[in-house]
Amino acid sequence: MKAFREPFFDRLKRFDICLFICSVLLTTVSLLTLYGIKDAPLTSGMRLFYMQLGASLVGLVAMILTSTLDYEEVVNRFWIPALIFQLALLSVTLLYGTAEGENKSWLHIIGGFSIQPSEFVKITFIMTFSKHLDLVKDKINRPLPLFGLLCHAGGVIGLILLSGDLGVALVYLGITALMLYSAGLHIFYYLFALMAGIIAVPYLWPHLREDQQKRIIYGFNPEGDPLGKGMQPLLGRSAISNGGFFGQGLRGGEVYKKLFACENDFAFSSVCEKFGIITGIAVIVLIAVTVIRTIAIARTSRKDTGSFLCIGVASTILVQTSMNVGMCLARLPVIGITLPLISYGGSSMLSMFILLGMVHSVKSHRVKYFFERDKR
Repeated sequence: MKAFREPFFDRLKRFDICLFICSVLLTTVSLLTLYGIKDAPLTSGMRLFYMQLGASLVGLVAMILTSTLDYEEVVNRFWIPALIFQLALLSVTLLYGTAEGENKSWLHIIGGFSIQPSEFVKITFIMTFSKHLDLVKDKINRPLPLFGLLCHAGGVIGLILLSGDLGVALVYLGITALMLYSAGLHIFYYLFALMAGIIAVPYLWPHLREDQQKRIIYGFNPEGDPLGKGMQPLLGRSAISNGGFFGQGLRGGEVYKKLFACENDFAFSSVCEKFGIITGIAVIVLIAVTVIRTIAIARTSRKDTGSFLCIGVASTILVQTSMNVGMCLARLPVIGITLPLISYGGSSMLSMFILLGMVHSVKSHRVKYFFERDKR
């Protein structure tokens, strides 16, 4: 008897249809919204639509190809190089990256294109952290293994913080916390971290830039500075309410034209103004289904590494969605977080599709498949 790799199209048969449908529907809403806001003076017109369309098509292909790979084989073979790569990429971005505002988070590549490395590092971080968790899961509550895990996550989060991107650093922090919890970290450590954080606030606050301090203060109370830091969240909330239940239509609406970043940070507000609160609810439901389905796949994974991979992806979607919708509702500070598969951005769109491809891979490889050939 001899074992052979399973044919490509046979692997596609176990593609998760539920995740695929949710991905396509969310991407469709994103494209329709970008087409609808093409006349906003603060956007680049149809260029955003075409860029998003291209990124979506490439992302769908990347998701399908990723789903056919055996995640266990990839992680076992490449997790150490990936760990080195992610730290090197963030370091290069910190040294040679391009600043957007106060955040040095973009890297120019050939042909005038730019990428946001922290988006792609999510892929390697979830992969490497999942493997690390699998290696120490039986002793995760011991100080030394936990310290190693915190150093693993802290290196990535620290480099992102040095670049000035507080919002993305908080996303990584949320992913880390949820993945550690899924691996069995005792609640005592979370209570200790919460107490330490409260104690550290008075010491850390003076080290934040003035604009970051104002963004936090007026993020929770935008009415306190309605013409300054509170203006954008208030406009975002106004766009949602202006859409009503069924929206102003593809060519309707006015508030989004005044809204900075109506295509990415406040894409949810644009969706609601164009297509109504009912579509906004549908978006949240589709994202919730994606998260729930991803967790369900995690529970049936043949290996703990696969379970941790799925939890990492679910955590990414959950944390980003909570923060982004909170921003649009003027309930959380505006810290530059995109809404998965809805907000404009080639880097975020492509990385999210690859992450979902990893989930498909876990589902597709729940059982080892072998093909036998008679040697006679």
